[in-house]
Amino acid sequence: MTGPARIPVGIVGASGYGGAETARLLLGHPGFELVAATARRAAGKRLAEVHEFLEGTTELVVTDEVPESLARRVEALVFALPHGEAARLVPAALGANPGLRIVDLSGDFRLDDAGEWERAYGMPHPAPGLASRFVYGFPEANRAAVRAARCVANPGCFATAVVAALHPLACRGMLRGESVVFAVTGSSGSGVEPGAGTHHPERAADLRAYKVLEHQHVPEIERQLRESGAESASVSLVPHSGPFVRGIFATAAVLLDAPADPQALEGIFRDVYGGEPFVRIRRGTPRVGVVAGTNFADVAVHAKGRRAVVLCAIDNLGKGMASQAVQNLNLLFGLPETAGLLHPGTRP
Repeated sequence: MTGPARIPVGIVGASGYGGAETARLLLGHPGFELVAATARRAAGKRLAEVHEFLEGTTELVVTDEVPESLARRVEALVFALPHGEAARLVPAALGANPGLRIVDLSGDFRLDDAGEWERAYGMPHPAPGLASRFVYGFPEANRAAVRAARCVANPGCFATAVVAALHPLACRGMLRGESVVFAVTGSSGSGVEPGAGTHHPERAADLRAYKVLEHQHVPEIERQLRESGAESASVSLVPHSGPFVRGIFATAAVLLDAPADPQALEGIFRDVYGGEPFVRIRRGTPRVGVVAGTNFADVAVHAKGRRAVVLCAIDNLGKGMASQAVQNLNLLFGLPETAGLLHPGTRP
């Protein structure tokens, strides 16, 4: 006997780390079938040749099929392209299949204001106004909107970690003024192509800051925190390149209006995230190694007087990218939110 037909999905831009991780998750998903993967430079190769860890799980061949054509034979597309590229391709894909669902992993549709987007990403937006069709895909804050949407802008990796850390305080009106965030990311966050400051041998025994107070994820963080209830919140983000491959660890320092009892503050986080399948409240400190390979965000909160520090660990390729994209796909199609995602971590 055969089970119910699975929903056909394609990946546009399957040669990078984000595309590879999305493919891994879709290949093992009970409700989706990965039927197409595109990448110009890898066209004609088996997907398992491009990403050897997929060997034995798929015989899919990578093509250079344009999204407009691909859209006619799938129900959903995941765009895993560099910033600025999806915005050029999405209009034709939606035109070819008005019922198509899209999850975009880039920053192209996270900001409604084209001027703000240009300031954040350093280029004019290729499709001004199209972002209004996209819902910001942080499910723990926007679940109902994602379920009702057709197009989802997947949050950035730093944005996911920082929003996960600060969302409960924003919800309770406790986030005012500036939050200072120190965050460290693994080398996989820099993409497949090595650069002078991102190639792993250059950072394996090093720690350095970059884009200090200028990271492109800050506007989307502040936007989501405002929508969560923090009308006057601002974030000063200091990102760092860490000497590991996968993961983000974010430390957010917040000055509260009044002294807070540590247990009561933790209780707020447990209340806000109560029932959330992918947020775990930890005592002490989260660990990057524990969330590796998962869709979990591990969060801990500490307080002393008016000072609060919130810690968050995620896998930048998981909850920070591909597995959150699959979580959003589950919501878009009315599948169980945890379908294909309740994996244990890869390290103790």
